[in-house]
Amino acid sequence: MIFERALRRELMSTAGAVFTTLFTITLTVMLIKILGQAAGGQVSSQDVLALIGFQALNYMPVILILTGFISVLLVVTRSYQDSEMVVWFACGLSLTRWIKPVLSFGLPIIVLTAILSFAATPWANQQSSQFRERFEKREDIARVSPGKFQESATADRIFFVEGLSGDANKVKNIFVNTFHEGRNSIVVAKEGEMKVDADGEKFVVMNQGRRYDGTPTQPDFQMIEFERYGLSVANQSPTAAGEKSVRALQTWELLSKNNSYSRGELLWRMALPLMALTLMLLAIPLSFVNPRAGRSIGLLVALLLFVVYSNTVSVFQSSVSQNRMSFMMAWWPVHLVVALIVVGLFFWRLKVNSKYHPAIIWSRIRRGQFSKRQA
Repeated sequence: MIFERALRRELMSTAGAVFTTLFTITLTVMLIKILGQAAGGQVSSQDVLALIGFQALNYMPVILILTGFISVLLVVTRSYQDSEMVVWFACGLSLTRWIKPVLSFGLPIIVLTAILSFAATPWANQQSSQFRERFEKREDIARVSPGKFQESATADRIFFVEGLSGDANKVKNIFVNTFHEGRNSIVVAKEGEMKVDADGEKFVVMNQGRRYDGTPTQPDFQMIEFERYGLSVANQSPTAAGEKSVRALQTWELLSKNNSYSRGELLWRMALPLMALTLMLLAIPLSFVNPRAGRSIGLLVALLLFVVYSNTVSVFQSSVSQNRMSFMMAWWPVHLVVALIVVGLFFWRLKVNSKYHPAIIWSRIRRGQFSKRQA
């Protein structure tokens, strides 16, 4: 009992440090990415903090899985390095005695991962999608970042404005390059303003400018000076009116939809808590190190196994989404293989003194070959 309390205390302390490190790294990467999108006019600068929060919830299940896996790995590895496991085995205690305290430590992580996977992450994806869709539906001129070239929602027009004049609907020193039906048109104006006509169509009305049509070296080139010029900006991106992504659907909606994409997403959500469980159990026998050697190699091998495990689940998810594999045949094989690896590693560590252990058999074979060579 004292051992279990001490082990849980050490696991929680290590998990706190690991989670803080992983979350800080993830948050920094997300901050750089989303700030870059805001600077490029892909998202609104006012939505940056909200989008970072939604993305943090999206990555939280993977962070928790890694936290549990690495924490158990580090704690058990430290016990080997400090020769505590030697004393443990000398007292006649088995490595399986570590399973109970590890599971009691990992149960909250597994439950929280399941809640995030089935409920919180879809909600975060839905909110993030709504924020981005709302920004995509704004007028082209309203989406332009001052001092930066920006492509329109229909990808056939490039805007540049030097700055805002008054409210967000008024801009100054405008440059617009439009490519339509193989013909290039450039409009420059001193200022512009958003207007809505009687039919509800949106225009940007520019004042005191010029329009250049065609190529200067061609005979059909035209240059027109104007006092007022209206340019339609009401077209929307085709992707803005599309269906919601399956990642933004709640679990009960996935269950009600009978298509390959919903089944693939459901497979991934089911896989996350199962990964949290199997990886923490895998970390116990995987943590064996020679006390005289470093533990960095073991940690690298463990992280490589996590990457392979996660990518294999993603491959099965893609196969289900593309109708190349049924859901019932795809959700369990990867986890079963990892569970068998866990059992095999436990057997390897528990039966190390058995005459039927592979290492003992191999050493006997090598000794037999050596004896024959000596003879």
